[in-house]
Amino acid sequence: MKLPQPPPPFHPLFERLLPRLPKILPISGNLPDRQRRYLHWNELRFRPAPKGLSHEEWWLVEKLARQTGRRTVELNDKKGTPFSFVVPEFVAELLHQIDRDGGTLLQSVEPVTDPDERDRYVIRSLMEEAITSSQLEGAAVTREVAKKMLAEGRRPRDRGEQMIVNNFVTMRRIIELKTEPLTPELVLSIHRQISENALDKPDAAGRLRRADETVEVADHYGTVFHLPPPAAELEKRLQAMCRFANATDGETFIHPVLRAIILHFWLAYDHPFVDGNGRTARALFYWQMLHREYWLFEFISISQFLRIAPVPYGEAFLHTESDDNDLTYFIIHQAGVIRRALIELHDYITRKSRETRTTLKLLHESTGLNHRQESIITHALRHPNHIYSIVAHQTLHGIAYATARADLLGLAGQKLLDQRKSGKALVFVVPVDLEKRLRELK
Repeated sequence: MKLPQPPPPFHPLFERLLPRLPKILPISGNLPDRQRRYLHWNELRFRPAPKGLSHEEWWLVEKLARQTGRRTVELNDKKGTPFSFVVPEFVAELLHQIDRDGGTLLQSVEPVTDPDERDRYVIRSLMEEAITSSQLEGAAVTREVAKKMLAEGRRPRDRGEQMIVNNFVTMRRIIELKTEPLTPELVLSIHRQISENALDKPDAAGRLRRADETVEVADHYGTVFHLPPPAAELEKRLQAMCRFANATDGETFIHPVLRAIILHFWLAYDHPFVDGNGRTARALFYWQMLHREYWLFEFISISQFLRIAPVPYGEAFLHTESDDNDLTYFIIHQAGVIRRALIELHDYITRKSRETRTTLKLLHESTGLNHRQESIITHALRHPNHIYSIVAHQTLHGIAYATARADLLGLAGQKLLDQRKSGKALVFVVPVDLEKRLRELK
């Protein structure tokens, strides 16, 4: 990733081109792409300029158009200049789609509202977010190894695995904290949980960085992308961030998704911790979305999309900071990521529901199971790792012990359940690949 070329300073450009405005403005009235794009100077300067305009003239009219509806937020840069944003039409459309598909306008989504299915989908999304958010911050652990570790509850063996476990535990806690207001103490607590036993400085977990702790965002070649505000300002800035996060609809209204995105940017910009800032920023984004009742975000991972394309994620920060603190760049990027995450979730649910229906059809047609065994497998498909006992099966169906034992042994014989010993008793465990085993069953 490279530092973008900063745009020409607006006020000197405006003064220099002011005599040209009567000729420029009529030409710029119907510029292509304005309704679907929000170009930074670093990209605009390489595109063919509209006929009759130079690149600087094109940039000036874009900047003038972007002043309509511009809003400032309480976040200031290191010089005290506020950040601001606008909502282009295509972003308003994205926000509507997120409202529609993210939970606030959606009353039910099968199967995630089914209590039998809900935990399965929550755990899937929490694992995905914990893994990919940590990988974004440098955790050198493969997805397969990380998922196996989390599923088995194995203790982490190195810092990368510790980061993933911390993220997983924190994301579960975020769900529990969604009705709580955001406070500086809560932010510090979240950071402590995210970074415990995963920092070069163990005592830095859960506290703001100190004046003697130099923090910068840079690459391996020494290019510095961001220098955060000084440590002396962090306590005050953290309080302001929490006020922004907790603002109610009775105050100045900002769309809840925009508020969550800006909160994400805010924590990352201030970089208040020695390490773990990115993971904490994304955790606060989830808290804000759930706090504002976008309930489907319990089941969504945005970090998987950020990991696939980390450069646009970083550029969204750089474009914002280099162009007069214009948060619109970061908002556009994040709204697009959120939209893709929602589409992936709905596609996943549709695909898994279809696979389960196909598996159940196969179950009825080709396994030769009795109705009690079919009932067990139907339940087992929704409850990986569930344990069945002979006595519980006997009681549930009101049958003899020998019949219950034969039912479960029959399923184990077809490798649809795993047979184990628990003390002296036999138990039968649902394999995690039950659907695959059913499809392979002849």
